[in-house]
Order: sequence, then C-alpha cells, then structure tokens
Amino acid sequence: MDQIWGSIAQYREIQWGWEIAIYLLLAGLSAGALISALLVKWSSGNDNSYDGLVKAGALLAPPAIMIGQGLLVADLGKPLSFWLLMVNFQFQSVMSIGVIMLMVYSGLSVLFAGIVFKQTLTDQDWADWFFDPIIVVVEWFEKAGVWVEWCMCLSAISIAAYTGFLLSALVAKPLLNVPLLPMLFLVSGMSAGVAASVVIGITFFKDSVKDHNLKYLLSLDNKLIPTELFILFIMFTGLFNMGGQYAIVAKQALTIGIWAKVFWLGVIGAGLVLPIVVTFTSLHRYEQGYNAKISMTPGMNTINTVVEELPVGTILINSALVLIGVVLLRFYILYAGQIFI
Repeated sequence: MDQIWGSIAQYREIQWGWEIAIYLLLAGLSAGALISALLVKWSSGNDNSYDGLVKAGALLAPPAIMIGQGLLVADLGKPLSFWLLMVNFQFQSVMSIGVIMLMVYSGLSVLFAGIVFKQTLTDQDWADWFFDPIIVVVEWFEKAGVWVEWCMCLSAISIAAYTGFLLSALVAKPLLNVPLLPMLFLVSGMSAGVAASVVIGITFFKDSVKDHNLKYLLSLDNKLIPTELFILFIMFTGLFNMGGQYAIVAKQALTIGIWAKVFWLGVIGAGLVLPIVVTFTSLHRYEQGYNAKISMTPGMNTINTVVEELPVGTILINSALVLIGVVLLRFYILYAGQIFI
C-alpha cells in the first residue's frame, strides 16, 4: 500500500502500486517485442539469418515478462503462496486464467529466443552438458513450422490484452471498468515493444539490421500511435456519454491534480504527439532517402541491404519518447483509476 498525491478532496488508498504499474508495462512490452520480432521474421520470408530486429525482440521478451511476473508475485501479500493459484484453478477467475496464460507465454517466449539464438547456444562448447538438451528441444519445435510461431503470436496478443482485462474487471472503478482498456493496452504494448526492439536492434545488432525491416517497424509504430490516440479519445468520450459517476470520474481524471498533468503533458504530449512530430520531420527524411536509394538502384537486392546511413540519434529519441508515454500511460490508468471513484 502507498499514498499518491493530487489536488482532490481527500486522499484515497492505493491498493495496486508501482509494482503493478511496472508489471503492466513489462507484460505489454514483452508481448509487443515478440509480436514485432515475428512480424519482421515473416516479412523476411525464408531468410534464416535473422534480422537484428528479430534478435532484439527475442532477447527482450523473456526477461521482461519474467521480471514483470516477479513484481506481480512480490506485490501479493503472501508471495510464497502464489503457487496455489496454479493448483486451485478457477475458470471464472480472471487472475487464474491470467496465471495460466503467463506460464504458457513465458515458455513460448523462451522457446522463440532459443530458436533465434540457436547458433549462439551451439557455439558454447564450454557448456555442452547444459545447452545440448535445450538445443534438442528447440530443434524439435523449430521443425514444427509456422504454426508454433502463430501460437507464440496469439499468446503474445492475449498477454498484452489480458493486462487490460485484469483492470477492466474492477466494476467499482469507473475509469478502469472500460471495455476498450484491453485494446488500449494491446496497442500501447505493441508500440512499446516496437520501440524497445528498435533501440536494442540498432544499438547491439546494427550490423544485421536491414533497411526494409527497420522501415517496416517504424512505419508500424507510425500507425500504432494515432490508433492509441483514437482509442483514448473514444474511451473518454464514452465515459462522458455514459453520464453519472462515469462522466464525473472522466472529468476529474482529465482536469484535477498531478495525474491530469501526467496525462496531457506526459502521455499525450511527450508520448504521442512528439513522436508524430519527430516522425514527420527528421525520420521522414530518412524514409525518403531510403526510397530514393532503392529507385536509383533497381537491381539492388533489398533483402540483403544493411543499414548504412542511419539517423541513430533521432530514432533513439523517438523510441525513448514512445516508451516514456507508455510508462506514464500505465501509471496514469492505474493510479487515476483507483483515486477517482
């Protein structure tokens, strides 16, 4: 339990604190990173060399969801009793369903990382006794084909949306009890995953990042951000149209105290509007240069084109703004949803 500040008539007790906010962030980021990695892999066809952006997504997904689960368990009053949720499974419990989904997704994210980094694991001669059994399992699933990847993608989508379902099930909290919340968390989680994958990709795997794949992810994020803005608009419009306590809470959340400032300056300003501005100024020139390079060299094999003139600084700033916006959105929804009731 902790207290949160704000210009309201009285302070309310916060039952879900920063640990849950970070869990919501990491779960969405992990799922978004895995989805973006799979999309890049599918767009590359039968290229098995794995683009740096695929490696980045595969590297991000497992630790992000595991750290998030650790925070979730730690936030429980009796973390050592967490295993009881897996034994006493209840289909009508959102928490029980979520635990099973998290277990399945965590295993699939680790499996995907094993597939992508199989060669790296194979080269570790000093630990054959440890890695050889893992490689056998990875190769078995790898032979299963694209259906395993579709299972991974559907599982990631479920995890990203589930975080919204978890909050929307709180009927007594008008700002949280919104049907659009799962869609909002899915879109923002994908945006965070794309941004984080781009940062890791161009920082640690730049030599294997291909132009067309980077442009593909940047273009995807350019579609996700306006979609997120639209969902927020529809969500608050719906709350106002519902009238009564829903309209009162919506007005309070948008106009009162520190959380109104977080929403307008952080979520909308820094996290959504500024990335759009950066995209249509600096990054737009990069895309124009890439298209001009392709048109001037008709015979160029774009699949093998590696990033050469990359506006790394601009892309890092843009991705950082997106991530800041997603972090603040999770904190805003969680805290404002508990304060204004």
